[in-house]
Amino acid sequence: MDLAFIITIFFIGFIGSLLSGMLGIGGAIINYPLLLYIPILFGFEGLSAFEVSGVVAVQVFFATLSGVWVYRKGGYLNRSLIITMGISILIGSLIGGIGSRLLTEEGINLVYGLLAILASVMMFIPKKGIDKADHEDLHYNKIVAAVLTFFVGLGAGIVGAGGAFLLVPIMLVILKIPTRVTIATSLAVTFISSIGATTGKIATGQVPFVPALVMVVASLIASPLGATLGKKINSRYLQGILALLIFATTIKIWFDILY
Repeated sequence: MDLAFIITIFFIGFIGSLLSGMLGIGGAIINYPLLLYIPILFGFEGLSAFEVSGVVAVQVFFATLSGVWVYRKGGYLNRSLIITMGISILIGSLIGGIGSRLLTEEGINLVYGLLAILASVMMFIPKKGIDKADHEDLHYNKIVAAVLTFFVGLGAGIVGAGGAFLLVPIMLVILKIPTRVTIATSLAVTFISSIGATTGKIATGQVPFVPALVMVVASLIASPLGATLGKKINSRYLQGILALLIFATTIKIWFDILY
């Protein structure tokens, strides 16, 4: 494993973590395809889908942890949402992380593609009036929140994600949570999800530790910077950026699956 490969992995992690902190996602929706394709594009041997999902799981764990640390004093971390969604997604991600070893590489990529399609569709659904709600007095359906986050955790655990790229549209569109609360709280829920996914990946030997360590270093530097930038950007722009990112990666992964 040479220096050029390590530098490539670092920049992938830096870009993904910067965007994760800014948009309230763990970075998996971006880092999964980047880790899968960019090293090969530069002539390296590359990582398998199992290894990519393992590295992404570890990266998401640290990226979301540092992002939550930035948001901890902003008043947008909703304790009720974190508990309700966190317990459910932890169970799902642990099952998905351990069970992913039973799938083929094509199966893991297929799960990623399906999750990305769902996220793309949900992000383009109009969300009028959401940000007018009182972020300190939220009302939402806890049963719906728990059931949906369990299935998000299941799929996210398979691909090594925290699931924020689905949690964000679910919170915005279905639960009607204000954007700022969604971005901050989704980071906390994603962190809990990543505990299950990371545990499952490590337990089944899917984590190459050198690339994972490089990604962690990049995450600890870039995620807090992204979270700080996210506080200063209009929430509509944040939603638009996230929607475009999810849409672009969805097209790429499905092109490779079908062709």
